[in-house]
Amino acid sequence: MFRNYRFKNYNFRLIIFVVLLTIQGIAIVGSANESYQSRQIVGMVLGLVVMMVVSFIDYSFLITFEWLFYLMALVMLGLVFVPGVGYTVGGATRWILIPGGLRFQPSEMGKVFLVLFFAKYLQRYQEELNTMRRLVITAILAGVPLLLIVREPDLSTTIVTFLIIFTMMFYAGLSSKIVGTLLGTIFGGAFFGIFGTIHNFALLRGYQSDRILAWLFPERYPDKSRQQMNSIMAIGSGQMFGKGLGNEGVDSVKNGNYIPEPHTDFIFAVAGEEIGFIGSTVLIILMFAVVIACIHTATRARDLSGKLICIGMASLIGYQAFVNICVVTGLFPNTGLPLPFVSYGLTSLVTLYFGIGFVLNVSLQAKKFYEVE
Repeated sequence: MFRNYRFKNYNFRLIIFVVLLTIQGIAIVGSANESYQSRQIVGMVLGLVVMMVVSFIDYSFLITFEWLFYLMALVMLGLVFVPGVGYTVGGATRWILIPGGLRFQPSEMGKVFLVLFFAKYLQRYQEELNTMRRLVITAILAGVPLLLIVREPDLSTTIVTFLIIFTMMFYAGLSSKIVGTLLGTIFGGAFFGIFGTIHNFALLRGYQSDRILAWLFPERYPDKSRQQMNSIMAIGSGQMFGKGLGNEGVDSVKNGNYIPEPHTDFIFAVAGEEIGFIGSTVLIILMFAVVIACIHTATRARDLSGKLICIGMASLIGYQAFVNICVVTGLFPNTGLPLPFVSYGLTSLVTLYFGIGFVLNVSLQAKKFYEVE
């Protein structure tokens, strides 16, 4: 089983970056809401176990079951719509109730399953990727899970999932002309979506248009823009070194409960306020280091499927972190995406460690000529 493994290539640097980022996240979650800190620690321990186990299982063997991964992704995403199984919060049905009072978010695991599926699928059909027939089939395969996610509704996760698949296709050899056409369509659609929202065209759902309007005109929609405005204020109040983790100052935006659920999607606001510019920069650098480590592993992978697994995980972490931080700092409209490895959430945390385990296994089977380095 281990005859193709080169243990000196095991990416300990990636493990260190991930663990340091998670520890920083645990500290910030504990400051935001102490009652969730112990659960996040459990999530990290469970994630480490899952990561280590997966890292020693041959990825090339596991992805031969790519259609099983795809089917599981669809089943999980579909279960949220089953009465008594799906769990609705704030008008969105994105969770599955698990016995014991736990909640599981299928779209988090679904993203990793889709990375595994498309890694094998794109390797198998790389030579015909730019043919009309293959493009149509690929669009259908990507479209089904994307439609399930957007129906929850969860537009932000739909966009990030699309970007992950699109990036993997580009890396696999998607024509630059097709890439340009798709990007033009995306930017054009975004422009008309915003334009239509401003001029009362029914292009988006009610809550989606409300968030765009609150982002563009916060002074006109104070109730809907308050979370982002308070988040920006919190980040600015931290200045260079922050107010300190767990501070009880009356001038704290977090302590005044001006940011609802600060331990989840808006955790970066707590980071900005309590560990300041320096601490927040360290967090971003660690996130960037994880992404770069995944990309570097891709350059060493022995086959295209291994490269695509690494690129897929780098895209997942990179895009999601970018969108989350842009939302918290007011650069994007408000969405509901967690900050990878930092926001509270056992589903997200364990799933990310699961994906990182595959990247580590790819590093164990690096191409021989890298051993000379």
